[in-house]
Amino acid sequence: MRRTGLLLAFMAMAAGTGRAGLRAQDAQGEIARRVKSKVQAVYPELARKMNLAGTVKVEVVVGPSGTVKEAKVVGGHPVLANAALDAVRKWRFEPAAAESSGIVNFKFEPQQ
Repeated sequence: MRRTGLLLAFMAMAAGTGRAGLRAQDAQGEIARRVKSKVQAVYPELARKMNLAGTVKVEVVVGPSGTVKEAKVVGGHPVLANAALDAVRKWRFEPAAAESSGIVNFKFEPQQ
């Protein structure tokens, strides 16, 4: 049973992304800077087939220019993690005098 879960997680990392049937809601952030542009996360095909829902927490470091310098998953289902990382790396924040960091939550729910 455990091997099956690990295999599914590995396959999810290797799988591409698709839009059919599921969507990611707008992410909710705990970072102090305003977001200028957001890219919505897209469910991986494996997550769609498994009908997964949940929240992925991503820690981000934003440079002074407003681009995401670093992003790493700190919580959430491994099948959904790469979709959240791919999306948040494309976000743009308001410029600031120094870099800042915080947590961004991506809430994934089945599309009704």
